[in-house]
Amino acid sequence: MNIGTIGTNWITEAFIEAGKLADDFYLYAVYSRDEKKAEQFRDKHGADTYYADLAAMLRDEKLDGVYIASPTRYHAEQAMMAMENGKHVICEKPLCSNAREAEQLMETAEKYNVVLMEAIKTLYVPSFHELQQWLPKVGTVRKAIFSYCQYSSRYDAYLNGEVLNAFKPSLSNGATMDIGVYCLHPMLYLFGEPRDTKASGYVLESGVDGEANVLLDYDGMDAVASYSKITASSTPSEIQGEKGTLYVQTIHRPEKITFVPIKGEKEEIEFSKDVPDMYYEAEFFVDVCKKSIMDNLNWDNSKRVMQQTDRIREQLGVEFDADQTFV
Repeated sequence: MNIGTIGTNWITEAFIEAGKLADDFYLYAVYSRDEKKAEQFRDKHGADTYYADLAAMLRDEKLDGVYIASPTRYHAEQAMMAMENGKHVICEKPLCSNAREAEQLMETAEKYNVVLMEAIKTLYVPSFHELQQWLPKVGTVRKAIFSYCQYSSRYDAYLNGEVLNAFKPSLSNGATMDIGVYCLHPMLYLFGEPRDTKASGYVLESGVDGEANVLLDYDGMDAVASYSKITASSTPSEIQGEKGTLYVQTIHRPEKITFVPIKGEKEEIEFSKDVPDMYYEAEFFVDVCKKSIMDNLNWDNSKRVMQQTDRIREQLGVEFDADQTFV
């Protein structure tokens, strides 16, 4: 399958290296607005060709699908262009800027009969599926706390007066979009749509949130998503039930799961990292494209996540340029 990439940052490189391990993944083309950078990226990763004109790349009949890793603000526009040209799309998380764009993208995918997939690695790594198998051990779930706090390498520049892309509302960024989705995706996947959502957090002067806590109210339980780009923590996530508690190290890609029962001996499992995390999403994408399978793409969860990020941002007072425009 001939793949093209949009974006030349580190995450694109990680996807390429992971994808090359998957059967039938072939890096055909790379795109950057900067022609020199596109050429250098092609040479570095061994693509057949490069483009500095996105429309031209998407018209290339040899291209089967694209991986999008541009700033979130451009995800919807670029994914729409790709699908309208008959290309399958795997788009970095978050899928787009808001729930309205998500609906439009899914309608477009159905119209052109192409695959649209959000590249949220958490839902595809084997350790997350193992977590699902361990969930019944806790009995009736009463509380879940998912935590992901990672100090951004770009925050030092922000504190020194330089606002880089990671902290620009014009690009649909901030803690909820960049980090919070890694808590929200598994939470909504495991427990479904909450009855109510309450969010609090710290909004930077640039207009994006630096950190937040989100309380999700469910029937019989509550859940908390705690995330940050301006602090750091190694606190494990927890799923607490009436028979015990599951402790999950690194909820975005579970590295270790420990079950501590109310009565009895604890159990634990650690996961080896034989292949890069992104291998599993790349392999799945290629497989569903080859088989033209349009289900099992976690669209329902992507919709739920975008609806929740809209609610969270509304409560925090975070607005994006994309909220005022239509694709």
